[in-house]
Amino acid sequence: MLKDVMLKKRDAKVKPHLEQYAPVWIVDEALIPADEAILFNVLFQHPEYGWVVRRYRFDAFNSVLYHKGQVAISEESALEMASREPYINVTVSDIPGAYGG
Repeated sequence: MLKDVMLKKRDAKVKPHLEQYAPVWIVDEALIPADEAILFNVLFQHPEYGWVVRRYRFDAFNSVLYHKGQVAISEESALEMASREPYINVTVSDIPGAYGG
């Protein structure tokens, strides 16, 4: 049950932030029940850096999202990782005034 609550809190915090990069895939995630946290990586095509895998830590207790860095990857690797349904699907391919960071 704690897992479901943590994932709902994470989704409420993360989806508005990552929508600007849609489509976005969750590459992997690890729950850390003792810390009430989730460590996860997402894949998306950044407008300036190309395909990136970005790491986040979500503190469910305090509802805080921490950016833990990103790495650029090849298009070939990205397409392999993006073979399943995205976490956030694209509705508009270019969001005006998107943060871009």
